[in-house]
Amino acid sequence: MDGLTLTLALGAAGVAFVHTAIGPDHYLPFVMLGRARRWSLRKTLVITGLCGLGHVASSLVLGGLGIAAGMALGAVEEIEGGRGGLAAWALFWVGIAYLLFGLRHAHRHRAGLAVHRHGDIVHLHADGEVPHAHEEVEQGERATFWTLLLVFVLGPCEPLIPLFALPASEGDWSAATAAGLVFAVVTIATMLGITAVLLAGVSAVRLGSFERWTHALAGGVVASSAGAVLFLGL
Repeated sequence: MDGLTLTLALGAAGVAFVHTAIGPDHYLPFVMLGRARRWSLRKTLVITGLCGLGHVASSLVLGGLGIAAGMALGAVEEIEGGRGGLAAWALFWVGIAYLLFGLRHAHRHRAGLAVHRHGDIVHLHADGEVPHAHEEVEQGERATFWTLLLVFVLGPCEPLIPLFALPASEGDWSAATAAGLVFAVVTIATMLGITAVLLAGVSAVRLGSFERWTHALAGGVVASSAGAVLFLGL
């Protein structure tokens, strides 16, 4: 490994760690949704890792295609910046939608009871004993996963672009590849590490009668983390 490649790799590692650590949208959605949906640590980390992989891979693919097509670095960065805004707004509205779902869920499960409908007939069941509840939970979890994955694939890693595209534009694909791989590994590792630590903390908190509000809280936190990116530039 020559000096330029090593420098780029070390720079990519540092930028990836800082970028991920100060970006709450990289881990808070997984922490809060994992807590609300009572996912195991393993399941939460698998989902986090897949979303992180899609997040980085989409930028590498689009950046590589742009450079190979002869686009200038500034043009590639502009495209990635536009994608970043779209992804942040998408995550924001996902959070709002989940917040509304959480409020509805809390209302239906008040006093430990859940509402179940058969046409115009309404029954009350003990929470967790509603017929077909398992199917509804599985459908909700699949929708949550695919929505998160789509948002993260749409979301670019803006700091990665100059680290990857600059050597690629000069024909040094080995240095570009090294920078991209190091950035990807450090980004995903940081997402996994922070998610694991925070999830362990929030999972230890017992909310008692307020447990039914965890979905609403998760939606609020997801929307807030996206809002921090949109309005505070984090």
